[in-house]
Amino acid sequence: MQVAIAVHSSLTKELENKIRRFFENLKCSPTILVGGYWGGMKTVVDEALKRKLKVIAILPVEREDVELPSEVIRINSGCEYRCRSVILVRSADLVVSLGGEVGTTIEIFMAYAMGKKTLVLTDTGFSTDRIKNTFQEYFDNRKVMKVDYYSSPEELAEEVCKPAIQVRTNFG
Repeated sequence: MQVAIAVHSSLTKELENKIRRFFENLKCSPTILVGGYWGGMKTVVDEALKRKLKVIAILPVEREDVELPSEVIRINSGCEYRCRSVILVRSADLVVSLGGEVGTTIEIFMAYAMGKKTLVLTDTGFSTDRIKNTFQEYFDNRKVMKVDYYSSPEELAEEVCKPAIQVRTNFG
């Protein structure tokens, strides 16, 4: 299973803590897809590598020069940030938001539009927290895919590893 992690490109201590708690409680071994190696994405990569998970970084053209750990698979997308997000989300079986601003929000909405199962961490202090207030389950009348919200990184990690999620993403 390939899990795209959508997360803010800067880092707060609170976000860093939630990312660590998410990975400490991840009891399965998905391939992790990220859009860079800075801010929250750097912490995601470092925590995933500590747990021996495969990591793929799909880099925007503006940051293709970033140095990655040798274990990370590099994809130089040749695309600007939003275009890179299309590749990131399209390549995922499941999208997990760990908190962010407009870029992360775009990835969440893109995942919904593509029919990708999306799990959103709330109470992060970022704008993505407000999505739940506006869109409880679905983003529009088409009801493409229910979006699930979690206030705890531990519960979110548990959900990612549920067999039902893995079956849905493999066939849906």
